[in-house]
Amino acid sequence: MKRRELERWERRLHLGAHPVLYPLIRGLGYRRPVQRIPGLGILVSDAGLLRQVLMDNERFVKHGRSASGGLWTPVVGPKALLNMDGAEHLEMRRRLGGVFTARSVAVMVEPAAARLRDRLERELPAGRGVDLVREVKELSGGVIAGILGLPADAPGRLPDRDLFDLGTSITSLVRLGRHELTPPQAAKARSAVERLAGPARAAYRDGAPDTFPGRLRELGMSEQEALGVVSAFVIVGTETLVSFIPRIVALLADAGRLSALAADRNGLPAAVNEGLRFTVPSPMMLRDAVASGTLGGVRYREGDRLLLSTIHAAKSLGGFDPERTVPPHARQLWFGAGPHFCIGMPLAMAQINSTLESLLDIYARQPWRIVSRRVKHRVLIPGYETLELANE
Repeated sequence: MKRRELERWERRLHLGAHPVLYPLIRGLGYRRPVQRIPGLGILVSDAGLLRQVLMDNERFVKHGRSASGGLWTPVVGPKALLNMDGAEHLEMRRRLGGVFTARSVAVMVEPAAARLRDRLERELPAGRGVDLVREVKELSGGVIAGILGLPADAPGRLPDRDLFDLGTSITSLVRLGRHELTPPQAAKARSAVERLAGPARAAYRDGAPDTFPGRLRELGMSEQEALGVVSAFVIVGTETLVSFIPRIVALLADAGRLSALAADRNGLPAAVNEGLRFTVPSPMMLRDAVASGTLGGVRYREGDRLLLSTIHAAKSLGGFDPERTVPPHARQLWFGAGPHFCIGMPLAMAQINSTLESLLDIYARQPWRIVSRRVKHRVLIPGYETLELANE
């Protein structure tokens, strides 16, 4: 019963986000591992072939006109990490390699995580309901402030929720069937980026090494390069985390695993990893072919768009099972692979783990449950509109 319930909610989430494309692509993906879909591109649904594409930065690029990185070039400029390839991209990653230490991640996450923890500790034990989606949006906005180098007491500082809304106003412009942003869409996104860039620019010029922009300056990046990198992390992390954290909480509740995890946290890393595999917070990745060749028996040409269906690659392994051993070719595909493996993974995991630890701490003292939930509709990343928790 529990397995059917959690799988039912998972299907509802995806159908809410993509009522037409989800059943179409899911149905096609089980027919052949690689196939051409007119008007969309070449769908790749096999984990091994998907990893092969991600590892091959010579033939398949992220910065192409219709690939995911190319969408953002008119918004953040050509050097924002998420839209770079080749030697320049590798050099940028090398320079950023030491940025995501435990200390630097804590500086960006802990203030917002502490505010979230205080709200949960205040509301749930008092018998008041908490909308976890709203709370995670506040967390995300607080982390955006950390990325921008914006202290909580800065004059005129936007509230955390407003910072989140600015970030999501950029990411909400992306659609699977949209090969590029229109000029008005790009202008809207640039306007939001510029509002976010103001505090980051000030932090960069101040040069304090305990801020993210100041650390980028210390690494020798120009102001424009630093602002591009800051913008990239705001864009990439906003929607996926606000989608995933309520989903993993719902998944653990639906699977009946909260009591065991509240009593013993040793199983939490495996549960989170399996939650990432099962929910696939990045269900599709995009690449452009820059050469001709054959993949899985299908001929591709220069300029073809590849739809890398991580949702097929991950979900083909079966239902939610934290005891599962994921085969090497499918491991962590939701974070990418090869040169573009998500460099911000430590930042994402810090937000996930801090929220789950806070909720489990409260659950150990006084169990709570999901009292209501609503699915988001017509969005790029499937997720809940609301997920309300309350004491049992």
